Amino acid sequence: MARSDPALEPVTVRPLQTTVDRQRGLETPRAAGVAGLAFAGLFIASIVLLRNSPSGASTPAEIRDFYLGEQAGRVSLVGVYLAPFSGIAFLWFIAVIRNLIGDREDRFFATVFLASGLLFVAMLFVAAGVGGALLAAVKFQDEPLPSQDAVVLVRSFGFGFLFIYAMRMAAVFMIVVSTIGTRLGIFPRWLVVTGYLAALVLILNVSYAALLTLVFPVWVAAVSVVILQAKPRAARSSRRGTARPSRLVD
Repeated sequence: MARSDPALEPVTVRPLQTTVDRQRGLETPRAAGVAGLAFAGLFIASIVLLRNSPSGASTPAEIRDFYLGEQAGRVSLVGVYLAPFSGIAFLWFIAVIRNLIGDREDRFFATVFLASGLLFVAMLFVAAGVGGALLAAVKFQDEPLPSQDAVVLVRSFGFGFLFIYAMRMAAVFMIVVSTIGTRLGIFPRWLVVTGYLAALVLILNVSYAALLTLVFPVWVAAVSVVILQAKPRAARSSRRGTARPSRLVD
């Protein structure tokens, strides 16, 4: 029987990148650890910059100065444009939490966790878009000045999405994350208790107090700080061979 020439046999080529990915997996970027802090800073800045927008108590002269003035409108417009970036940072924060949970993720809690987080971002975008709609129309589309009734309507619409819907979704997100944290033992007790109490305040709140919107970003920042502080401890424990994976409590 004739022997086949090895040079003529088909050669199986394995992509180098695929082989490398199988060996080391896809690593979480280190910068993702500060996603919660970025969200908190951008969200708070956006809320503060949008506070000076006209309300139902504003006079026609104040409304005209706001929309046609050089500084007041621009400051609020910066707040409108910061809102999407805060939502993007929050999406990264969701990914950080999921990476922290790892293979222990429960389908029930995972569904509520993702749904509440994504709905919060959606409500945030809607509220910011509505809040900046009149300002963008006047500044960029040369639309006439809105009437006082239009200002009240748009302001009430935006506040409704922010205080009634977005904050409720934020409260659900806090409850789920706190529940996951206490069941898996990945958060300290004080953070879990704070999360439950803050979520209760946001769910039962029926006012439009601007300070209450700061409860959620402050809590997210606290979670990020706990995660960032725990990573160096986990790395040191891993080098000593005594680490417990994904556990953030001492």
